[in-house]
Amino acid sequence: MKEHFVAGLCMNLLASAQRQKAANNAPVDVVLIGGGVMSATLGTLIRELEPDWSIHLYERLDKLAQESSDGWNNAGTGHAAYCELNYTPEQADGSIDISKAVSVNESFEISRQFWAYLVKNQRVGAPETFINNVPHISFVWGEEDVNFLRKRYETLQQSTLFKGMEYTEDSHVIKQWAPAIMEGRDPFQKVAATRMVMGTDVNFGELTRQMLASLAQRGGFDLHLKHEVVNITRREDATWEISVADLNNGGKRSSVRARHVFIGAGGAALTLLQKSGVPAARGYAGFPVGGKFLVTTRPDIVNHHQAKVYGKASVGAPPMSVPHIDTRMLDGQRSLLFGPYATFSSKFLKQGSWFDLFSSLNRHNLLPMLRVGWDNLNLLRYLISQVLMSDSKRLEALQAYYPGARLEDWQLIDAGQRVQIIKKDPVKGGILQFGTEMVSADDGSLSALLGASPGASTAAPIMLELLKSMFKSRAASPAWRDRLQEIIPSYGRSLNGDGELTDRIHAYTSHVLQLHLAKNRPQAEQASAKAWEALPKVI
Repeated sequence: MKEHFVAGLCMNLLASAQRQKAANNAPVDVVLIGGGVMSATLGTLIRELEPDWSIHLYERLDKLAQESSDGWNNAGTGHAAYCELNYTPEQADGSIDISKAVSVNESFEISRQFWAYLVKNQRVGAPETFINNVPHISFVWGEEDVNFLRKRYETLQQSTLFKGMEYTEDSHVIKQWAPAIMEGRDPFQKVAATRMVMGTDVNFGELTRQMLASLAQRGGFDLHLKHEVVNITRREDATWEISVADLNNGGKRSSVRARHVFIGAGGAALTLLQKSGVPAARGYAGFPVGGKFLVTTRPDIVNHHQAKVYGKASVGAPPMSVPHIDTRMLDGQRSLLFGPYATFSSKFLKQGSWFDLFSSLNRHNLLPMLRVGWDNLNLLRYLISQVLMSDSKRLEALQAYYPGARLEDWQLIDAGQRVQIIKKDPVKGGILQFGTEMVSADDGSLSALLGASPGASTAAPIMLELLKSMFKSRAASPAWRDRLQEIIPSYGRSLNGDGELTDRIHAYTSHVLQLHLAKNRPQAEQASAKAWEALPKVI
């Protein structure tokens, strides 16, 4: 796949130069800013829907998927809400709210269907190059948290999406599921765990590169590496003028006109959105939060733990700081990761500028930023304590999940930067919002994705929503609807509450992506290969 990508890229660059010379200032149908999983997903969907459209992608680095999408810059959890306890908060009356978990799971199932389509149609390589089964486990200790996990499990069983989840308070069963987290633990400690064997580990960086390699080979797609978008301006003819600095050529400026623009530049999306002058961008600010992970590749340790084990976040910690010890599969090598340990810098990107935060401030968002700072003093204190954390404290946090861990077996690495959303609020003045949000021009011709987790895991459904706002009339047309249903068999239907449809979708995607099914799903397990292949045509 990589050799084809290099050859395709060379041909693509030559064709790009020829087209640019011939077409001069003719508008491009779609410009994608940022070489990550969001742009790759949107570009791929557009190419499937409109094969003749012209698409340009601009990435300021010399390689693709080097920021948040890179395998080492995220935990690679296929976020399906199986193990992430922050998606199921406990209410004041003691009940568990699973609405967020259901929404996240539905979204991930759409992504799985999209990836299955790519595999079946040879748009990407073998599924094991980017997605592999790793059981998702929630693990807690202490009476209060055990009671919470039990209620969470019981409430999740009301949804068809979580059938097959296992629950136990038996330490011997947990040791079978994940030996490393139990060995050396107090045998009298009250513990509980849930497990979903159909959980996954995803290399979003590799998936991104394969999608873009396929686009480069199919034509009509111009990839520009080391090209930084420096300004975006609305023209009188309703197109957008994109000013670009060629970093291969001393920052030489050029411009391209575009009918539609997507800003998927990670943390840098905010500043580019502000430059566009879109009124909806006013009042938005960004709060950058980074992370570090402890990583080991020692075979005796890595082979002793094959699961993603998530616990409960510390009081005052942001949702992205939920502690977890994860099996990773990156470029064919298995490793073990623990974290994250939160960090703070004023950069919006890992390879960004120290001035990113300050240059994003203006008269529209300064008050919301100050208000959020005042309302989240506990978060600020938490971040300070994380930045000042000693090696011994990091080891103590690790040993809570891996009692036998030794610091000398682990290496501390920097993960990617995330920019959490700060936005105006009529009551509070400003609020800190976790998650992702699409901000668009009034006519939908320009959109930017802001925010963080679950991010890459929900790229497909997020981009489907963007298609509806950016291309309203086409998205409502029978031609697009029929094509999208070929790509996403459940398109337009909800899985939650429909056990038969859930089983069939699980069977289809698991078969194509070569993944395990959940336990206790007999209908899915008994489905034949022929039925899997026919599924997109019969739903």
